[in-house]
Amino acid sequence: MAAPGQNLRINADRLWDAIMEMARIGPGVAGGNNRQTVTDEDAEGRALFQKWCEEAGCSMGLDQMGNMFARREGTDPDALPVYVGSHLDTQPTGGKYDGVLGVLGALEIIRTLNDLNIKTKHPIVVTNWTNEEGTRFAPAMLASGVFAGVHDQDWAYAREDAEGKTFGDELERIGWKGDEKVGARKMHAFFELHIEQGPILEAEGKDVGVVTNGQGLSWTQVTVTGKESHTGSTPMPMRKNAGLGMARILDLVDQIAWSHKPDAVGAAGQINVYPNSRNVIPGKAVFTVDFRSPDIDVIADMEKRLREGGRKICDEMGLGVEFEKVGGFDPVKFDEGCVAAVRNAAERLGYSHRDLISGAGHDACWINRVAPTAMVMCPCVDGLSHNEAEEISKEWASAGADVLMHAVIETARIVE
Repeated sequence: MAAPGQNLRINADRLWDAIMEMARIGPGVAGGNNRQTVTDEDAEGRALFQKWCEEAGCSMGLDQMGNMFARREGTDPDALPVYVGSHLDTQPTGGKYDGVLGVLGALEIIRTLNDLNIKTKHPIVVTNWTNEEGTRFAPAMLASGVFAGVHDQDWAYAREDAEGKTFGDELERIGWKGDEKVGARKMHAFFELHIEQGPILEAEGKDVGVVTNGQGLSWTQVTVTGKESHTGSTPMPMRKNAGLGMARILDLVDQIAWSHKPDAVGAAGQINVYPNSRNVIPGKAVFTVDFRSPDIDVIADMEKRLREGGRKICDEMGLGVEFEKVGGFDPVKFDEGCVAAVRNAAERLGYSHRDLISGAGHDACWINRVAPTAMVMCPCVDGLSHNEAEEISKEWASAGADVLMHAVIETARIVE
């Protein structure tokens, strides 16, 4: 199998122009995007993407979860396709690149192959997965999860947003509910390009991240109960301060994560204190601890130490405490062959690179269950993402897309 020549590169200006044109749909209030899943803005972005794909000679498939599949034929009608893509939906205050770079970078591969009249044995299918963000309809990676058999389709359809609208009804309303059975497609491989959403590549001056693993995740909701009482007239020895118990548990969470450095992380992002009044000692605190690691044994250890240590803290303070596992998924190890294709592409093209563990969930994490999968990452400024100030450079985008293209067409096999 011949590797693509190192002079084979995407059209960086065309890719950048496509990203900027897509960003005009569902503009945010501060320079980013608000193109949430199965909204009118999502429908408009999908229509533009379909137009571009059809202009590039692709046929469009649409399944019952709204996943879009733009196919460029290969020379062997029996060869399984190589899939490549990401998502077009955004956070309510999202950036222009999260997900979009992966979809339009994949489309740019097709455009470049067309320009150069390059044929591949395997078909190449550019994919837009529905509702990766999960911000309007939880959980994240909803449609790729149904595709991979992680979620039941009827359960997914019944997910409700803050206004009580269901995912299934909204998908139908915007006109992007297809007839194709979800998960019926078989893949030769799947590749996803994404911004890092972290600071490592930029800090180390690397052009490309070769993603070897995806972190596993554990969410534990902790409820600490004490006694509401007056902050001014309750003597210190007689207080049952649920807020203080929470603070001590959060310090424990930090210690636990540090004990498994450098890859494990832990914090609480969702915190509620009751009654949340200036002159009332909290009688209850409810917070969710987010632990992540690429090692499932480490996650199990962190969960165990949280429960044991948190109970000891509360017992000593005379507080009640309950723990409930409210979410999570196991760590992901991406396919060694696909990862090698990404690494080889970076080396062949002369881009600086390093292995990387993805701290965020991506559609590739679910697709890895049903097909050989790997990811490519490019830096983003200050590691900032899920924020309208999210930013990348044209050079970073083109380097990531170049590596993606080489990995994809090496896997799809160029026909001489």
